[in-house]
Amino acid sequence: MFVLNGQPLLLGTPFETGDTLYPANWLGLASSEQREAIGITEVPDPPYYDPRFYYGYTASGTLIPKDHGVLVSGWVSQTRLTANGILSTSDWTVVRMIDNGTPIPSGTQELRQSIRVACEGKVESIDVTSTTDQLAVYITGADYPVWPTGTI
Repeated sequence: MFVLNGQPLLLGTPFETGDTLYPANWLGLASSEQREAIGITEVPDPPYYDPRFYYGYTASGTLIPKDHGVLVSGWVSQTRLTANGILSTSDWTVVRMIDNGTPIPSGTQELRQSIRVACEGKVESIDVTSTTDQLAVYITGADYPVWPTGTI
């Protein structure tokens, strides 16, 4: 990360110092000597953290977790909303069956049930976490974003 007068400079963004306006591509094209000549320093990027689960870092470098209970409640709600959104694409087949007796297409009921089962499995996995770290590992892992698929 490049810093000028205590302010970060983004690559691809024009900036001004003194009476000189530098174009957006200047940082990427300039040599380290040219950058240093106008007071630009390069410092390491701040450590990454996932803002969905953490507020940032303490001065000593420890992650500051968000409230686990609040996160669990939110992720459970989001998971159920996602399942409902997936199910909503085939709701019309159920309504049509009730309305005029047209059979639900083959495999649709099984797919809908597998989505419900997957949702409850995800909710259970969220509920069994006891820390924000555990929740973050599950949500960002390979299993959470995967839902049953099929043709309706």
